[in-house]
Amino acid sequence: MAGGSFGPSGVSKERAGQYQGRVTAYVVISCIVAATGGSIFGYDIGISGGVTSSNGFLQKFFPVVYQNEMHAHENNYCKYNNQGLAAFTSSLYLAGLVASLVASPITRKYGRRASIICGGLSFIIGATLDASAINLAMLILGRIMLGVGIGFGNQAVPLYLSEMAPSHLRGALNMMFQLATTLGIFTANMINYGTEKLNPWGWRLSLGLAAAPALVMTIGGIFLPETPNSLIERGLTEKGKEVLEKIRGTENVQAELQDIVDASELANSIKHPFRNILERRNRPQLVMAIFMPTFQILTGINSILFYAPVLFKSLGFGGHAALYSSALTGAVLASSTVVSIMTVDKWGRRVLLIGGGIQMIICQVNVQLHVSDTYAYPDVECSILVIVAIILGLKFSSDKGLSKSFSILVVVVICLFVAAFGWSWGPLGWTVPSEIFPLETRSAGQSITVAVNLLFTFAIGQSFLSLLCAFKFGIFLFFAGWITVMTIFVYIFLPETKGVPIEEMIFVWRKHWFWRTVVPEIPEADESYGTTLRNE
Repeated sequence: MAGGSFGPSGVSKERAGQYQGRVTAYVVISCIVAATGGSIFGYDIGISGGVTSSNGFLQKFFPVVYQNEMHAHENNYCKYNNQGLAAFTSSLYLAGLVASLVASPITRKYGRRASIICGGLSFIIGATLDASAINLAMLILGRIMLGVGIGFGNQAVPLYLSEMAPSHLRGALNMMFQLATTLGIFTANMINYGTEKLNPWGWRLSLGLAAAPALVMTIGGIFLPETPNSLIERGLTEKGKEVLEKIRGTENVQAELQDIVDASELANSIKHPFRNILERRNRPQLVMAIFMPTFQILTGINSILFYAPVLFKSLGFGGHAALYSSALTGAVLASSTVVSIMTVDKWGRRVLLIGGGIQMIICQVNVQLHVSDTYAYPDVECSILVIVAIILGLKFSSDKGLSKSFSILVVVVICLFVAAFGWSWGPLGWTVPSEIFPLETRSAGQSITVAVNLLFTFAIGQSFLSLLCAFKFGIFLFFAGWITVMTIFVYIFLPETKGVPIEEMIFVWRKHWFWRTVVPEIPEADESYGTTLRNE
């Protein structure tokens, strides 16, 4: 549409009502294969906690921590407080942060598939290095390569899913990424439970098996179709039209194709997407790209998932019980994500984010409430963390473990927290940012989302053991406070995006009571806007 007029998204008018097509097996299979990229992220989250509590691993690489575990320690909260051990976990995420920014131009120039394949190959190399590590340097190098794989995978996979999925099922198909992540966590926890009996070398098997999901991701990436949006953005319009017709199951795709072409023309005129993303017209998306992943991590979920075996051991559980308890949390997380997949395109993003935890209370007391009533109740994720803090504060001293009954109560409460996260902030922390950006800044926006997520993941991973030692049970009150803030943030600033075509998302911001004062309203006849953007 050369010489046409463009709004801030590259789309001049809403055509959503003209979209045709159906959900085809081709698009579902493509999304499932691509979503396996989430499993490498989840596998590492799950495997790290088990490995760092393995006696064979600690004895070889962190003998000081091993000695603290083997002997009575003056403070149960501090027995695992070691910056080297924390660096083993967190170094991956710092590498992933850098890799996600590098992945942005690659994803834009060479397509989503290229980044998926790069991520898989890097992860395979990292898993091989870690499984065969003979010293700490080799171990950390392997973690860095794993981080590169996660940076590329997390940058490309959510974009791929959002662009392939039809608008009315985009939430569910995009959440396949989070489902794969949770299944990766659960699988890793079960592997940890089995390899814990194979000391002193079982940890090598746990780390080496990370290559399995990465191999699936790499091979799948080779055979996946590229998204129509990426193909058209790179000038392959006819090929993009063919793929669009195939994934929609109809030749009547003109309306959706025109939206993509319009957005692509503007995208190709933008030479500096990271600079353009700072413009006022992209302010709402940038805010969400920063705050959604920040809040996702500040729920405290990664602290529990990273260090679940360590945390449960610190609470007085034995080695097998600790791994069993962490496997249980992985299973709860995976099953609760399925609930989110089934409801996100029916109830919407806001209801799940604001009221997801509340639904767990409803299940407990068997009270039937309308979805609209969920806003009247406090966030149960916050309540659960407060309960954990109270139990630990009253019943868990620095040098004595919890009684059996209170240990079980802590596990139950943590599982309720994990379930609340699993069907709200867990999947939607990835889904919302991946669907809201216009094509010209989509790759850059996703890189910012991944970078912020990994930055805070790194910070929490590196500091949690020290914070647990310093603040004891108070660390859970810290996370609980943030959950209150994030719930209010969503209620005020996040518009509903369910069912909105990805290339027409700009109109959502223009209709929002707050963001419409930020996003400029461009008259359809004003062609100077497109010219202005081309000159930037």
